[in-house]
Amino acid sequence: MSQNLDWANLGFGYHETEYRYVTNYKDGKWDEGGLITDANVVLNECAGVLQYAQTVFEGLKAYYTKDGHIVCFRPDLNAERLNNSAERLIMPKLPEGRFVEAIKAVVKANKDMVPPYGTGASLYIRPYMMGTNPVIGVKPADEYQFRVFCTPVGPYFKGGAKPIRIKISDYDRAAPHGTGDIKAGLNYAMSLHAIEEAHEQGFAENMFLDPATRTKVEETGGANFIFITKDNKLVTPKSNSILPSITRRSLMYVAEHYLGMQVEHREVLLSELKDFAEAGLCGTAAVVSPVGCVHTKDGDINFPAGMEEMGPTTKKLYDTLLGIQHGEIEAPEGWVVRID
Repeated sequence: MSQNLDWANLGFGYHETEYRYVTNYKDGKWDEGGLITDANVVLNECAGVLQYAQTVFEGLKAYYTKDGHIVCFRPDLNAERLNNSAERLIMPKLPEGRFVEAIKAVVKANKDMVPPYGTGASLYIRPYMMGTNPVIGVKPADEYQFRVFCTPVGPYFKGGAKPIRIKISDYDRAAPHGTGDIKAGLNYAMSLHAIEEAHEQGFAENMFLDPATRTKVEETGGANFIFITKDNKLVTPKSNSILPSITRRSLMYVAEHYLGMQVEHREVLLSELKDFAEAGLCGTAAVVSPVGCVHTKDGDINFPAGMEEMGPTTKKLYDTLLGIQHGEIEAPEGWVVRID
C-alpha cells in the first residue's frame, strides 16, 4: 500500500492502514486485546457513545529518526492524559502499560506506512475509548472499547509555517468547572460551529477566552497558546479549563533547559496581548503554528514578529523541539520511545 503514496505531497488526511488494535471492557475488566484488520466499528444503535457522547481520545505520531529508528514522542503522557479523561467521564482506566503496548503494536504492524525520514510526513496515531453497550437512561455505560488506528499524514503546513490570523471567539469553548481540561470528543464538537464561522470570516482559528469573565486567554479549539515577551520570556496561559498539551509542556521545558529562557505558566489577560512580541499555537499536528494577528471587536492586535514568517524565538523553540523528536538533538530521558 505504501508504494502507492506520494510521500512528498501527502496531505493531512486519513489513509486506511492494514492493522489496528482493539480491547474490550466487560464485567469489570479488560480483555487481552490484540490487532485486527477490520477498520469498521459495529455498535448497537443505543450504544452509550452514540447517545451521550461518552468518548475520549488522544493523538500522537510515529516517525523515522535520522539514524533509521522508528520512534514516538512521550507516549506515557498521552497514556496518563487518556486515563485522566476517562476517569472524568466515568470510564475505566486502561491497565498499566496497555496504552504504550497498543501504540507499539499498531506502529510495528503498519511499519511500511511510516513515511521516510526527511519527507516532513509522519504516521499519525489515534487512540480512543468509547461506551459500547446500550444505554437509554442518562448514566455511564457498563461496557467499553479502546481502539488504536493510524494513518500516514503529510506536514500540517505546505510551504512552511506562515503566521495566521485568528479572532476572539464570541463563543465559550468550555464551562467553568467543566470538561475543558480533558480530551473528550464533546469538547471538540462544541468548537465546530465556532471554527466554521471563523473560516467564513477569513480567519484560520479562534482564540477562546475564559468563560467566567472573558478577560483571560485560554486556547483554540484544538491547541494551546504560547507567547514571547519583548524581553524574551515564554508565557503560557494557565487555567483549569485548558487541555494540558504535551507539546506545550515540552516547549516550556525546552525553553528553560535548552534555550535558557525564563518561563511563566500563568493567567494571561486579553489586555496583555498588545505587549507580546510573538505568539503561536502549539499541538501534536503542527508542533507550533505562528500567529501574526488577533482580531478583536476593538481592532486588530498585530505582533511585532509580523505576518511573513515565524518569529525568531518561536522558530528556535520549534527547531529545537523538532530536533529532539527526530533524534538530531539529544532528548531528555524518556522523551523519545523507540519502537523499531
